[in-house]
Amino acid sequence: MAMKIAKSALAAALAGGLLLGTAQAYEAGDWLLRGGIYGVFPKSDNLTLGPGAKLDVDDGYSFGFNVTYMATPNIGIELLAAWPFSHDISLSGAGTVGETKHLPPTLSVQYHFLPTSNIRPYAGLGLNFTTFFDTDAKGALRGSSLKLENSWGVAVQLGIDIDVAPNWFINADLRYISIETDAKLNGVKIGTVEIDPVVFGLNIGTRF
Repeated sequence: MAMKIAKSALAAALAGGLLLGTAQAYEAGDWLLRGGIYGVFPKSDNLTLGPGAKLDVDDGYSFGFNVTYMATPNIGIELLAAWPFSHDISLSGAGTVGETKHLPPTLSVQYHFLPTSNIRPYAGLGLNFTTFFDTDAKGALRGSSLKLENSWGVAVQLGIDIDVAPNWFINADLRYISIETDAKLNGVKIGTVEIDPVVFGLNIGTRF
């Protein structure tokens, strides 16, 4: 589902850019600001507790934004931030047993392949820090203490900027982020939750 949404949005962005875009070449010293809607799509079966007992973290959506400094026309340094994402946590056979919020700031180095074109694809590699908060037990675990530890992991990125007006562009952003967090129930570690999501964003951006 996440990949279908990403492909459809990217196709629409490309069509819009081809119709409206005029090239605005990136230069060393440029700042790029992008903001839009992001979806976080965790992988399935995030933690196996035993035969037939698996924890799953559901999808989350929020407003995200990033700032990129172009060190050269090809090399950019980007910081990703967002409003908190909220996720339900379910246990097979028991329904929703918890909920949590997280923030995923990510620092990446990008390579922009066509800095003088009106369609500018790029790839990035970075480091993610995810902090979890407001984690509560619900349903079958109501009354228990549920905690998710913070996570550090690698992030890889593919994106594209498409000019639509002088110094304005639309952006599609696809990432894989390694997020693995130790889960504790009533202070006892019950396992490592492997979230490892695909993250997709569709943004409006400006250059200054």
